[in-house]
Amino acid sequence: MKTIDKAKLCLRVVGERKAISPVLLEIGKLSSITDYFLVASGNSSRQVQAIVRHVSTQLKNNGFRLYGIEGEQEGHWVLMDYGDVVIHIFYQPFREFYDIEGLWVEAPRIHPAAPEETESEQ
Repeated sequence: MKTIDKAKLCLRVVGERKAISPVLLEIGKLSSITDYFLVASGNSSRQVQAIVRHVSTQLKNNGFRLYGIEGEQEGHWVLMDYGDVVIHIFYQPFREFYDIEGLWVEAPRIHPAAPEETESEQ
């Protein structure tokens, strides 16, 4: 699977748990850290933890290895490292405070497709 397809899978998976404003940042040309950052948030630390568990399960089922995870217990800012895709799941007030998207303002953004767009593509 291509890296962009893996990143879009991650974007779809966080949406399955109603993540708030998920956005995929293409940072590969700006940094050697990774190719993509996925940033999303939840309305509570419990929702953040549910999103993280769902992502972990779905990506494992698709054969992707989780290299590391930080912040899962607190549920304020969870970082999931899948190598070429790094996922940041925030409790919404923490997302606003840290403003990861603002740090990577030059990175091209990929937003999830609207439901009517995905239906017409099928």
